[in-house]
Amino acid sequence: MGNKRNVALVTAGLSTVGVGVGAWAGIRKAQARLEQSKIAINETLPVNSKWWRDAAKNDGELLYVAIGDSAAQGIGASAPKNSYVGVIADHIRSTTGRTVRVVNLSVSGATVALAVADQLPRFADLKPDIVTAAIGANDIAAFDPALFEAGIRKVFAALPDDAVVSDLPYFYLPKNEKKVAVGNRILREVAAERGLTVAPLHETMKRQGLRGVLTQFAEDLFHPNDHGYRVWASAFLPAVTSRVGAKFPRKPKSAPTPADATA
Repeated sequence: MGNKRNVALVTAGLSTVGVGVGAWAGIRKAQARLEQSKIAINETLPVNSKWWRDAAKNDGELLYVAIGDSAAQGIGASAPKNSYVGVIADHIRSTTGRTVRVVNLSVSGATVALAVADQLPRFADLKPDIVTAAIGANDIAAFDPALFEAGIRKVFAALPDDAVVSDLPYFYLPKNEKKVAVGNRILREVAAERGLTVAPLHETMKRQGLRGVLTQFAEDLFHPNDHGYRVWASAFLPAVTSRVGAKFPRKPKSAPTPADATA
């Protein structure tokens, strides 16, 4: 009986080890897939940047300018045009009946300080009809409240009064969310001083709950996918619609000419 019991214990132990090894192998495979996904998405950085530079060459009756980071670039989307900037641009076209030129000044990886150094000088040469700004998410990793506030003040000071800015996105993890809460308090206070409208991105994402985690992120588990970018855009659209509706009433369709009727 003792030998049988020992054999049973050894067999059970080996089974447990086998399960553990199998689970570890599964984790390693998942990590490898995640790293491959990150590499693949990183390879889209220059592709998206060029797409937006080329898009800026197109003329339009209205000029929409975006300040931001990789989210404005559309990293993680199936195509650059499916970023929240692209969704907003399409909405402006639909709402106003006008063509829209989009100048996307965003740079992947941009912090508030980098936006001040790189994007604001280019912004100064433009005369936009509508402006959105979503910047600061990349500051959370090494968050410094004083530096963040100094940078946000410079960004917001450069924007027109009717610009729409967003607060910081929802970061899910409690450790990051504590820093995001401080950043959003600063951001909203500075926006209020300037009279700028804040798009409620954080709350919009938070309302998605677990469904957002499961359905709205790209394969790198960091950037939004197409669905996620539509959620981002939905935070901006009420304010953007109000702005363009007041400034640019929808153009009436041209009446058909006799030539059109006989064509």
